[in-house]
Amino acid sequence: MSDSESTATTTRAGALARGSIGTPLNNTLAIARREFVSYFSSPLGYIVIGMFLLLVGFLFFIPFAFLTLGKATLQPMFNSISWLLPLICPAIAMRTFAEESRTGTLEMLITQPVRDWEVILGKFFGALGLLAVCIVATFSYPVIISRMGELDWGPVAGGYLGLLLGGAAYISFGVMVSSFTKDQITAFFVSFIVGAVFFLMNKALIFFGGAASVIEYLCPDYHFASIARGVIDARNIIYFGSVIFICLLATARSLESRRWS
Repeated sequence: MSDSESTATTTRAGALARGSIGTPLNNTLAIARREFVSYFSSPLGYIVIGMFLLLVGFLFFIPFAFLTLGKATLQPMFNSISWLLPLICPAIAMRTFAEESRTGTLEMLITQPVRDWEVILGKFFGALGLLAVCIVATFSYPVIISRMGELDWGPVAGGYLGLLLGGAAYISFGVMVSSFTKDQITAFFVSFIVGAVFFLMNKALIFFGGAASVIEYLCPDYHFASIARGVIDARNIIYFGSVIFICLLATARSLESRRWS
């Protein structure tokens, strides 16, 4: 997005907030709508969706993993997407604050008559909306697999819920990192590397000895795998909710420091 386009988009966001009846919900939805639409006013949204579907198709259909299991299941697809989340989510979230900070329009946005939390939640839900589009684009897969055998829809629903919660956690971390930098590429790589480390931690529990149970609990993939089996445990929901809350709270602190700097 060019500097002029970014400035114009931010101005529209401020106008929407001022033109609303002033409720937090209206302001948040206006910013979320602006953020979501902005992904498709540049190639980024189309690139993310295209790459996501291409990689899922390669990891899922090319090896014909669902056939090797001898039954109709979407577990290979959910496993494939869980590996992609640490890569795709930073690509979605990297521009949320970094680009506006680089162009100087972030200061314009946070000085508008909207609360910091409305800006943060608006950008978070706008980015989450793009991830939701990617996930919805895979809904044809369950239909295809169900024609090959009897499909248990409980784990399918759990798998999609796990993807949405896990993706929201990765995006909240990406939004937080983006708020601390003016460079999208830096925001992407920091979010990707840290997210990948946390994702892989439960793959090497043998090296952590007595701390293995703690390390396993900190791993997003551990909680996703539990939900993807169709087991909705409150501990998993609390984990993802806590990650999202902490990351967005840190983002609020970042914006507050910019306001007083």
